[in-house]
Amino acid sequence: MNDDDLLRYSRHLLLDEIGIEGQDRLLAARALVIGAGGLGSPAAMFLGSAGVGRITLVDDDTVDLTNLQRQLAHTHARIGQPKVASAREALLALNPTLDVRTLRQRADAALLAALVAEADVALDCSDNFATRQALNAACVAAGVPLVAGAAIAFDGQVQADNLFAIRTEDEDVRLADRLAEQIDAPRGAGHRIDDRRVGDKNVVGIARQVDDHRFVEAELDALGGCRCSDLRVLCLDNALHIRSDEQQAECRSHDGR
Repeated sequence: MNDDDLLRYSRHLLLDEIGIEGQDRLLAARALVIGAGGLGSPAAMFLGSAGVGRITLVDDDTVDLTNLQRQLAHTHARIGQPKVASAREALLALNPTLDVRTLRQRADAALLAALVAEADVALDCSDNFATRQALNAACVAAGVPLVAGAAIAFDGQVQADNLFAIRTEDEDVRLADRLAEQIDAPRGAGHRIDDRRVGDKNVVGIARQVDDHRFVEAELDALGGCRCSDLRVLCLDNALHIRSDEQQAECRSHDGR
């Protein structure tokens, strides 16, 4: 680290859990962020501000006016630009020392397998079940920690998985169908979750909380400090509160864990 780095990350250096050695590991870390929208754009900003040295962004969408109330890496002036290009500009304005790589395309299984193999941690900020399942499979195959988040209306969930064990495809499909039914039922057709819009009907408050916790999990994994070997799931309720231990257990039970 040079003198500017010592100043930029001085608050990290004061933390016993990070210090100079931990910050050096963050600077050398490689994070893969799938999705640069309501969850991916602020998550990438948190990672960049913390000094995660290489961030790879994958998204095939462009910035739209309707994105700007929650997708904090984008601006009015960049409407119509690819989201990955807009997010890269925001990240480099925040921290010009970053290595930010972008791919403007939808992530399929082959691409994810290649990208995950080069990452230290993967963040699932996608908006469809097919991508979520493909990224999960790629992380299992490569032994890379996966941090996933989702938000809809005023509810959110953050999951960090370092198990490297995977359900069968049929089990994943059943889980996805059950999750969609559970979330869709109390809200009616106006809030329907389908394969295109999962995770996109969020608001700033819940998305910010999801990304606060997702950043902590991703930073722990980048530091090599994953705190347990089991699945970690955090559920946030519609009052923007972390649910109780009992409610967390009920939330996890929906996942069959």
